Amino acid sequence: MADIERATIRRIGWRLMPLLGLLYLVAYIDRQNISYAKLQMVDALGLSEAAFGLGASLFFIGYFLFEVPSNILLHRMGAHIWFTRIIASWGVVTLLLAFTPSAPVFYLLRFLLGVAEAGFFPGVLYVLTLWFPARYRARAVGLFMLASAVANAVGGAIGGWLLDQDGALGLAGWQWVFLATGLPAVLLAPVAFFLLPRAPESARWLTSEQKRWLADELAAPAVAPTTGHGDIRATLRDGRVLLLCLVYIGFPLGAYGLSYWLPTIVRGFGVSNTANGLLNIIPWTLVAIALWGVPRHAARYRNPIGHAAGPALLGAVLLISSVLVDHVALRFACLSLAAAAIFSGQPVFWTLPPRFLTGARAAAGFAAINSVGNLGGFIAQAIVPTLRDWVGSDTAPMLFLAACLTATGLGVILVERRLPRPD
Repeated sequence: MADIERATIRRIGWRLMPLLGLLYLVAYIDRQNISYAKLQMVDALGLSEAAFGLGASLFFIGYFLFEVPSNILLHRMGAHIWFTRIIASWGVVTLLLAFTPSAPVFYLLRFLLGVAEAGFFPGVLYVLTLWFPARYRARAVGLFMLASAVANAVGGAIGGWLLDQDGALGLAGWQWVFLATGLPAVLLAPVAFFLLPRAPESARWLTSEQKRWLADELAAPAVAPTTGHGDIRATLRDGRVLLLCLVYIGFPLGAYGLSYWLPTIVRGFGVSNTANGLLNIIPWTLVAIALWGVPRHAARYRNPIGHAAGPALLGAVLLISSVLVDHVALRFACLSLAAAAIFSGQPVFWTLPPRFLTGARAAAGFAAINSVGNLGGFIAQAIVPTLRDWVGSDTAPMLFLAACLTATGLGVILVERRLPRPD
């Protein structure tokens, strides 16, 4: 049985994770390209930092409003159909952003980008519960989220270079950023439709023994599977779901607050756009290492709380340290390590909802937690620029992000005590 288990997980991993990771890489680049485009787009549209930050943050409002409906449709229609719709629509909106003529159109398109992408990340989390037994999920989520680190590194490398192509073929550098990052999503839509596997029982690349082993492993969830609109509404009223929604806010807030501002902070070091992008590869390389290692360490020692709350608290300490040190290199080192800490706790956090949610309830629960939590991204991109404008330095934004991460770390510890214990 041990041989069957290893072979099954390995085969599922190779069939599922590279494609999902590639799709998330493109999604994250399309979500974060705004941090580089803003270096020119602010002046092009005649906006202040705060006004531009508000427009960028409208992505998360659209995301919040349509996340749960999107995941319910995913449960009914299947990942291959619904992910294809999501990918194609966010690619089209990204391409349209390249031709933004005014601030109102920019606000509308950022909102529509959130609507288009809503449901993808929690949809993947839900799909992983259909393919991986509980003890493998943190590692699977960690591998999936590696794509976000790669996306930031790749986005940084090409984002700065694209800005320096300002004037090529009559287009501004910020326009090239959107064109070059939107086209891959459109091209990947049919790939997702044809290559995403439908369900374990119909997977031709699994043997009968492997299918039987997987079915047995997934047949005993923490709660009995339930479906139906009443169950979904009950899930959204579940106090544990609501608490996880609130607790999760700090992770996206810290992640988006840091990733949104890193290119601006690095530009303050006096480097070129291309050098800015290359320097930003460093923190995301550390994020990738942490996303690979922390979930594995958590699974080995069966300590989800220490590996979810601990990184959040460490990230808060590092953000505070970044404003206390004077040397540019030390400040950048603190921010880079903070990014690794903030991202590495999230895969372990996502092992908590499946302790009490399955089936349609899991789809709705993942979507609710992610949609409310991602309002942290709205706060980061709307409030952080405003704080910076008020204070005139990066100190207040970093302290604000640190306070939110501290609340998240402590909140994870408190909420976990209310959940069923893992097997």
